[in-house]
Amino acid sequence: MFQRTIFLVLFFLLASLITINPTHAIRSFPERVGFSISHQFSEAPEYTNGFSCPVLGGDSFPKTCDPSLVHIAMTIDSEYLRGTIAAVHSVLKHASCPENSFFHFIASDSSPVSSEDLTRVVRSTFPSLSFRVYQFKESLVRHLISSSIRQALDNPLNYARSYLADLLDSCVERVIYLDSDVIVVDDIAKLWRITLSGSRVIGAPEYCHANFTKYFSNGFWADTEMSRVFEGKSACYFNTGVMVMDLVRWREGDYTRTIESWMEIQKEKRIYELGSLPPFLLVFGGDVEPIHHRWNQHGLGGDNVVNSCRSLHPGPVSLLHWSGKGKPWSRLDLGEACLVDFLWRPYDLYRHNDHHLHHHHHQHNLQLLDVL
Repeated sequence: MFQRTIFLVLFFLLASLITINPTHAIRSFPERVGFSISHQFSEAPEYTNGFSCPVLGGDSFPKTCDPSLVHIAMTIDSEYLRGTIAAVHSVLKHASCPENSFFHFIASDSSPVSSEDLTRVVRSTFPSLSFRVYQFKESLVRHLISSSIRQALDNPLNYARSYLADLLDSCVERVIYLDSDVIVVDDIAKLWRITLSGSRVIGAPEYCHANFTKYFSNGFWADTEMSRVFEGKSACYFNTGVMVMDLVRWREGDYTRTIESWMEIQKEKRIYELGSLPPFLLVFGGDVEPIHHRWNQHGLGGDNVVNSCRSLHPGPVSLLHWSGKGKPWSRLDLGEACLVDFLWRPYDLYRHNDHHLHHHHHQHNLQLLDVL
């Protein structure tokens, strides 16, 4: 009863911040040079460290090599920029030591918005943020990508997570990878401190009740040589949108090349349908450090084909993830929001028009309380 009361209070406080705005999604950016996207976002509040936070080492070594940093990697592009900005805002807002967060943003070298423009957006929105923007060469994977069940999953930038060990400085030994459609509502340092036991390379919430066989074709399971990869393992599904990654072990095992080899097999034999996820399952399935499910309440965007509304899973929540077709910023702008989308809205820094629909605001407050 006490826990339910706490959730009611939290949801009410979040809902009280919400307004609906019939604006256009961020993907409508003009692609021509000369259009400034830096003014599309309001400047975030400044979040500073408490007295108990580790002191950064100053100029004694390169910024990215400071051992007191929490390293977070995300992709950044014009289509999902609004989500990325909201995700960063949520991390900083709830971090115990926000100034110790270092963000590694991976941008496509084929993006209509340049890395310099994306850098200006991040800098103007988060003036004190420690970050770097890297260019990902789409040519590395374009020839390896097979069409999947949803066009968005075929974006080469979705495969950048497989190349973090190559892209980031060698002194970066560990990183948290986050998708751009997440909101963190807990201290990111808790996720950072999770131990990857034994020789495990990644940690992620596992879902062992899922039907693991459906992620691969019947032909894959009928091929004894290929399916042997799971022999002797209790392989469970995990979502690659939230991962703790040991980059030292990744580099030692050269796992990027292993993932590429499975993508080559996929091009020839068509053994899966879900983009960048199955190669991770093939390489790491059955050997993942299990992290509490609170760190990836995924599926909030519906399934991969239909934009459907989903409710939160039972239990505590540290991270909300709108994986699936529906994205909260698009649904909010269209006036077709799901109830969970209003939990994303307080972190949105996109500059809306001043025209607000107050009656929807009140109506959805009541709906949230009814659901709870």
